[in-house]
Amino acid sequence: MNPLKTLSFVAVTVMLFIVAACKNAETAFNKINSTNAVPDKDFALLELFTSEGCSSCPPADHLLARIQKEAGTRPIYVLSEHVDYWDDMGWKDIFSQRQFSQRQYRYDNLLKAQVYTPQLIINGKAQCLGSDEAAVNSAVKNALKTKTKVNLDLKATQREKEMEIAYKVIGNSPGDKLLIAVVQKQAVSKIGDGENRGKTLNHAQIVRSLLSFSISGANKGVEQILLPDRYNVDDFEIIGFLQDQKTNEIVGAVRAD
Repeated sequence: MNPLKTLSFVAVTVMLFIVAACKNAETAFNKINSTNAVPDKDFALLELFTSEGCSSCPPADHLLARIQKEAGTRPIYVLSEHVDYWDDMGWKDIFSQRQFSQRQYRYDNLLKAQVYTPQLIINGKAQCLGSDEAAVNSAVKNALKTKTKVNLDLKATQREKEMEIAYKVIGNSPGDKLLIAVVQKQAVSKIGDGENRGKTLNHAQIVRSLLSFSISGANKGVEQILLPDRYNVDDFEIIGFLQDQKTNEIVGAVRAD
């Protein structure tokens, strides 16, 4: 065979091989970056039901504050929800809300547990005494072992007294709802009566508002929420999570950018 023809044949063969390899690489890359490709994620969302009127609650408040501080960049999110059923027992908790009491009762109906404070709910599907350090640490560890294929992205933009929340969800189920919590990172209260009379209580991760939204058919959208008085980015944060409305299981959580 003519040497020139041989070289031309080899060159064409190599080029075809390179083109095929590039196409295969591009296909693999597109699969990885497809909107349907969601990496396994772990997280622990801890909801502490507490009250300033409960003498058993301060140790739980302290423990959850420490867990939040030590979490660093790990996907551990703490929500302290102050219930209102202690408010008629000598001291009205200024952070209490009826919706948190109702939320706790709904959890306990599904978990077949007794309503009490301080109760900790983990990812909407397990509970323990909020002041039991061993039980809480074990619950967090177990939650972080559970993987979810649901991905939630939140971006928050402040517009004076409102916050614009842009969200995008991948891998969710039709029964999931988006919940947005506006969280005050810390506060101090002097208690004048009730079981904690005379004490100064340090609070952490206080939920000031908790709003629920249906997810759009496009799995992305923008919602507007009102901000509490004295809101600022240093003392507050926005935490969003997806919750199955039938089982109460939380399938994804994230802190808003």
